[in-house]
Amino acid sequence: MMSNFIMIDALEIFQTIKDAKEKDGFTFLLDITCIDNLHKKYPASTRFELVYILRHSEFKETKIFKVAVVDEEVGVESISSLFDSADWAEREVYDQYGINFENHKMLKRLLNHMEFEGHPLRKDYEITKGQYCTTSQDMMDEMKPLLKDRELDMQKDDLMIVNLGPSHPASHGTIRTLAALDGEKIVAAASEVGYLHRGFEKSCENHNYNQIIPYTDRLNYCSALMNNIAFAKTVEEMMDITLPDRGIFIRVILAELSRVIDHLVCLAAGLLDMGGQTNYWYLFNPRNDAYDFLSKLTGARLTNSYMRIGGMTHDLYDGWQSDLEDVLTKIDFGITESLKMITHNRIYNDRIQDISPVSSKQAISYGFTGPNLRASGVAYDLRFAKPHYYYDTFDFDMVVGSVGDTYDRMMVRFEEMNESMKIIKQAVKRMPSGDINVNDRRITMPKKSCVYGGIEDMMNQFMLVTDGVKVPEGEHYGAFEAANGELGFYIVSDGSGTPYKVKVRPPSFYHMSAYPKIIENYQVADAIMTLGSLNIIAGEMDR
Repeated sequence: MMSNFIMIDALEIFQTIKDAKEKDGFTFLLDITCIDNLHKKYPASTRFELVYILRHSEFKETKIFKVAVVDEEVGVESISSLFDSADWAEREVYDQYGINFENHKMLKRLLNHMEFEGHPLRKDYEITKGQYCTTSQDMMDEMKPLLKDRELDMQKDDLMIVNLGPSHPASHGTIRTLAALDGEKIVAAASEVGYLHRGFEKSCENHNYNQIIPYTDRLNYCSALMNNIAFAKTVEEMMDITLPDRGIFIRVILAELSRVIDHLVCLAAGLLDMGGQTNYWYLFNPRNDAYDFLSKLTGARLTNSYMRIGGMTHDLYDGWQSDLEDVLTKIDFGITESLKMITHNRIYNDRIQDISPVSSKQAISYGFTGPNLRASGVAYDLRFAKPHYYYDTFDFDMVVGSVGDTYDRMMVRFEEMNESMKIIKQAVKRMPSGDINVNDRRITMPKKSCVYGGIEDMMNQFMLVTDGVKVPEGEHYGAFEAANGELGFYIVSDGSGTPYKVKVRPPSFYHMSAYPKIIENYQVADAIMTLGSLNIIAGEMDR
């Protein structure tokens, strides 16, 4: 099941996208990426092709536009004036592939450092070639235009320029935000994601599909299993295969438990940022119990690598039901006790209500998804919009906010944990018996007892390990409702066991692009709470 796309001329890109947005209702830009056709078996008309992925305002239909880039230095016209999310999306393509976007306000590197030479996702860039950064950028090239737009002057208005992070306990990962302060109020801000860059997408081009699964663990490491599932599900869609029901229900249970764990981390850290250490322990301790359960099941606490294309490594262990029930009881107790301390707490409410609100229109333009989008009043959840894995048969509610402020972003996550636990309990009761993997020798590893006892199964395993699972030639965008929002993968297959290209659409990347805009006119202490409520995960943002 491959995605269809519409080819358009490079000179028509801006008007075509504008018409799709304003006339056809495709108001949500999901992602922009590029394909380097240099090593394709059947060469395209041009070396580079741009891919634009849009979603309809009703969140049911996805449209993919493809543009052949005649000259990468000339490039195409920027659509950043149509979608705020296109700002960083185009910068990423420019950084990784060297495609120019005409009329972009600040077209500069984003994931790679300023001294980096070349473009790492081009097919002729050596995968083993590393480049060190010896100097840091002051980011004043971004700050000065912002101050000019706001008719501010550093000396005349007595502004102070400060760095929030990366060496700051409340700054996530390598994130750095340059802020111009008028007293304690932020009047302008610009952010950089830092240089954690691990080359996820480049590594995917050098490994077979199952070997990529441990790499997905390192995207959002607070809910690693959801990354496993999202990637495996996308590949399975390309192969048009469906898991046995037991495998599906196991994935649902682990996905929702991962969602709860992710929200526990977000809320515990956020409350700690405002001094709520007691709340922190009430939320963080049951998270540790959940990791004990995952460790017992998968052999690892944080990065589990439990999924495989067509299923998972092994079945649930004896006694898993009672262990999981104990974990859910402890999580429920932690949530209840934490809410008792904050629900009517004046300090908590005053600190985060009406702070950095994002309207529904702004949230869609920024590319928000998940709890951050729903907090702004937009009822979009892939489990409802595009039901999969029997989600349409479970009894649970979509949690939607109204103001889109820091308070809503945090409280939506509190309520979502309760809904996820409802799903888990229903899935446990409905858990069927049977296989956990698809019964196909081209996809699933044979049992070890068979490998050790017969030459055919030994050869079968050897071929799957060395060549990988063969995916039909084509391109496909698959999406999953992860803890922080829509986690998407755009995969290009050349028919071999190794993907020609993998592009990840990480929710945190787009949330972070909006962060410097939504903290303006609020205080430094407010900015810390806003960052926590967005739940930026550096691993998926910088990759």
